[in-house]
Amino acid sequence: MDDDLTQKKNLDARLGLRLAISVLGLVIFVLGLNPGLFGLDRSPVVGFVQIAVFLVGLAVICLGGYLTLTALWGGQEKTIAADIGYRTVATGYVVVVASGMADVFGFGSQPFPSTPYFGQWQALGVMIGEIFMIIGFLLMIPYPKKKFERQA
Repeated sequence: MDDDLTQKKNLDARLGLRLAISVLGLVIFVLGLNPGLFGLDRSPVVGFVQIAVFLVGLAVICLGGYLTLTALWGGQEKTIAADIGYRTVATGYVVVVASGMADVFGFGSQPFPSTPYFGQWQALGVMIGEIFMIIGFLLMIPYPKKKFERQA
């Protein structure tokens, strides 16, 4: 009995730490999106540093979400849907990075010598990538298994 209670407390502590990682990622993400909330807005445009900061924040959110949802499985075998979810989150992050850094990578709307600028098409690409990530996280949730009754 004490062993079960200890395991539950350990799981709660690990979940709390993993959720804290996600919240830290959210703070970094918001710092990159709107540095004015923190009194750090120095430019009227969204430039390279802001894009890099919100991408790092999004990566930390993904890491925290992955760790949290993995802990919820509690050692059970993961379903195919959960495996697809992991890959969908990673694919969404790749879409976000490719869209956010399009000018830096050379396929954005601003050619290389000019300053990278976060435009409407890049914002749309980031939103599409975030939608992929949301779908992936939803697939990773461990839903209770249905028990089938045998009919005579």
